[in-house]
Amino acid sequence: MYLLHKFLNIVLLPLNLVVLLFFIPPFLILKFLWSLKRSIYSENVSGKVVLITGASSGIGEHVAYEYAKRGARLALVARREDRLQAVADKACKLGSPEGVVVHADVSKVEECKRFVNETVKHFGRLDHLVNNAGVVLQLRLFEDFTHFSDIASVMDINFWGSVHSTHYAVPHLKKSKGKIIVIASAAQWFTTPGLSFYNASKAAQVSFFETLRTEFGQDIGITIVTPGVIESEMTQEFLPKVQVNWMPAETTKGCAKAILDSTCSGDKYLIEPSWVKATFWIKILCREEFEWCLRSILVNNIPQTSKDS
Repeated sequence: MYLLHKFLNIVLLPLNLVVLLFFIPPFLILKFLWSLKRSIYSENVSGKVVLITGASSGIGEHVAYEYAKRGARLALVARREDRLQAVADKACKLGSPEGVVVHADVSKVEECKRFVNETVKHFGRLDHLVNNAGVVLQLRLFEDFTHFSDIASVMDINFWGSVHSTHYAVPHLKKSKGKIIVIASAAQWFTTPGLSFYNASKAAQVSFFETLRTEFGQDIGITIVTPGVIESEMTQEFLPKVQVNWMPAETTKGCAKAILDSTCSGDKYLIEPSWVKATFWIKILCREEFEWCLRSILVNNIPQTSKDS
């Protein structure tokens, strides 16, 4: 067994490089042709039922407006009911035949079950589930924590909220051959100091839905969206000013339109804006330099907090 591993260590990487160099050109051509086909045969969501979590503001709000413009029927979920109703009213003015609001907290399993069941009971079906609800909480270096009970909600909302919502939606999405849209984050690889738990929750989310895509095959489409810095309440409230100035933010409206275009085209991934892809490859190819830059630029600009009592 030792000799086998030794052999693979020596041979496998060079062999992979040779194979990649041989197959990359035809692969890129086929991928381009496939993307053209998807853009031509884009899904028509008019009349379809779309459930969006975290729809009271930010990306979720504007995704609701984009679906509305295309004639989708909406079920909007969030904790701020008054704000949610305002979004539903505007969505109807923009073209949605019907928009219902469900006051719920995705971090609670029973409420995830309830809002999925209420959506299906009201509309009779479910075509798209948009897992958008997310939270950052405080910006703090890991060493400043002495207990973690106050940040448990980051994983409860960002990861478990999307897991539980998906669990109850899957039987209905299989019937409609529907889609799941996952609003993740470039934070999964852009390891911003001070956001360790947020970064981890988004990495877990991406890994989970990539696995589900393998399990579901063609039964349910899954589009994983990886936004960079987007203009939203979350960005304004939680991200350090130096990061926002360093990384130009995209408008929420522009991001939402890109999400709908990508989803309706059947894309498996969307990185928005597309230039953010460069940061992924920089990290892969220059990992140590990438981490050094993040530390040099950001760590000293994170506000110092007193230790938890």
